Amino acid sequence: MIISIISQGLLWSILGLGIFMTFRILNFPDMTTEGSFPLGGAVAVTLITKGVNPFLATIAAILAGCLAGLATGLLYTKGKIPTLLSGILVMTSCHSLMLMIMGRANLGLLGTKQIQDALPFSTDINQLLTGVIFVLCVIVAMLFFLDTKLGQAYIATGDNPDMARSFGINTGRMELMGLMLSNGVIALAGALIAQQEGYADVSRGIGVIVVGLASLIIGEVLFKSLTLAERLVTIVVGAIAYQFLIWGVIALGFNTSYLRLYSAVILAACLMIPVLKNKLFKGVKLSK
Repeated sequence: MIISIISQGLLWSILGLGIFMTFRILNFPDMTTEGSFPLGGAVAVTLITKGVNPFLATIAAILAGCLAGLATGLLYTKGKIPTLLSGILVMTSCHSLMLMIMGRANLGLLGTKQIQDALPFSTDINQLLTGVIFVLCVIVAMLFFLDTKLGQAYIATGDNPDMARSFGINTGRMELMGLMLSNGVIALAGALIAQQEGYADVSRGIGVIVVGLASLIIGEVLFKSLTLAERLVTIVVGAIAYQFLIWGVIALGFNTSYLRLYSAVILAACLMIPVLKNKLFKGVKLSK
């Protein structure tokens, strides 16, 4: 059970890492997440059922997520549509695209080989190692990218767009690139989770942005004053901690039909912890 929870947390942390690129670095609240996540799963599962190698199917899923991010970026940078509305438009469109791709509302992987089957161990260990390998690959790729001149220009765009433009940085291109990369990573998470769960569903994306944000917030609450590499690791820790929290809620006998409500409550509680801490310590200082 513990290995299963950790392996799930690792794969969900990839979603958190993708959201981090837009929500924290670019300061862009991207609702495309709820479309690109299930889109990645739909593309991967459909291709695998048609006999395509799982690794190639996963790469195709990443490209599909990049295209979803590109659509949002073009609506925002070229069409001048507000950030939230741009993401919502693409998210809504992805629902129909998934129906076109799968030909139905959900599609299973019964009798097919998934990406984790490439490892020679037991199912649980294979899923755990798959999560570790892909999380490490994503973190290393993000650190490498953000350490380049292009990555620094991307960070500058999120920190202060006006100053970035004064240095000759094309902020529109940076935002477009960031949305593509972010949604590519999010689609990767969707593809891997769909393969782990054994199916893809068009409604799988509902509420996933809350799970991703919970990974970010829990990590931020638990750890302070970190380097970028440590910050990315805390997202992984936060995702695993979140899965344990959800497991605890289920173990206490709560109705599993209301998981999204529990997720929202957990996220709200984590968001309020820093405020409560400040008020508490302020009260302590005043009393002294």
